Amino acid sequence: MDRLGATASLVAGGVAGVSVDLILFPLDTIKTRLQSPQGFKKAGGFRGIYAGVPSTAIGSFPNAAAFFITYESVKCFLHTDSSSNLKPVKHMLAASTGEVVACLIRVPSEVVKQRAQVSASSRTFKIFSGILCEEGIKGLYRGYKSTVLREIPFSLVQFPLWESLKALWSWRQDHVLDSWQSAVCGAFAGGFAAAVTTPLDVAKTRIMLAKAGSSTASGNVLSALHGVWRTQGLPGLFAGVFPRMAAISLGGFIFLGAYDQTRSLLLELGTESP
Repeated sequence: MDRLGATASLVAGGVAGVSVDLILFPLDTIKTRLQSPQGFKKAGGFRGIYAGVPSTAIGSFPNAAAFFITYESVKCFLHTDSSSNLKPVKHMLAASTGEVVACLIRVPSEVVKQRAQVSASSRTFKIFSGILCEEGIKGLYRGYKSTVLREIPFSLVQFPLWESLKALWSWRQDHVLDSWQSAVCGAFAGGFAAAVTTPLDVAKTRIMLAKAGSSTASGNVLSALHGVWRTQGLPGLFAGVFPRMAAISLGGFIFLGAYDQTRSLLLELGTESP
């Protein structure tokens, strides 16, 4: 990938990420509180719905930019013929690699954000400094493994489905998709991926919110899932599935549409400039 393509992917990814995270933040807060072990009402209910937004505002651009620059770079590195049956595999590998890299930025932001969401009376910086004092840098990365284990299956479903839907729609109408059409494909792909990976999202939330030193805080995903299954059954594993699907479907529409639109615009401007 050339310098122009890399810059376009980085900026487009960052713009798309910030747009989605800030617009849909209230839905994310509701989802986190539904998944909280203390229950929706005790976690804050509908009060302080923007608690934790500074953490998201700071982490969103570099997180999304890191994902897309990695995603596009790996796709370029694994270049295959446009008619190749290996295209979905290429998209899966590119998305998975992008998630592993992006989670290095996403997880600290997510840990602070989720703790602020379930304790709306505490300021974001106070929560951040409290984690550093009690658990050190390791505390900011609690849930890294569970986040990666959530994001990779999510990306393995979302991105190949998004690319396939775009290719199908483009073939049916015999020309390249407009940004809004790419966004519609992103909404369908994101909503479906969100539904099937909700149990992993519940496990990640429980691990990030667990008290330091508890068995759940150790980061064992299977143990967290078993604990939820034992106490709440299937409804517990799918807690917050509807706000998660709504947020990610709308997010897919905004995120992937904004990404395609911004990247195309930047590439066009870069090509036109001397």
